Amino acid sequence: MPRAKRSIQSEVTIDGIALIWRLHREQQFFSPEGWTGMAIHVVRADGLVRKELYLEYPAEDNQKPGQLRVDWSIQQKIVASKVEGHIRQAMEAGWDPDARGKPFVYELDELPS
Repeated sequence: MPRAKRSIQSEVTIDGIALIWRLHREQQFFSPEGWTGMAIHVVRADGLVRKELYLEYPAEDNQKPGQLRVDWSIQQKIVASKVEGHIRQAMEAGWDPDARGKPFVYELDELPS
């Protein structure tokens, strides 16, 4: 049975724009690709349908040497201030929350913890 996804959500205002971010995907294992990291979804808080943002994090190896199965009890921590900083990085990289179009996927090298 799959484990339940955590319900993590927060609101932040950046450059006068109210945004809501939430946990979109936990880290998971896909056999062809191996591990995929967690993802956070960011939208405008006012409900306007605009360009969404997905923050894609690297996979964290939570398997100990010699361990035969994955320890699902280990969950990555999420620090709101780090996520806010990552949203600012995505804005500097070209994400405009007022624009329209396909979702903007921003891949990060560090975890939100």
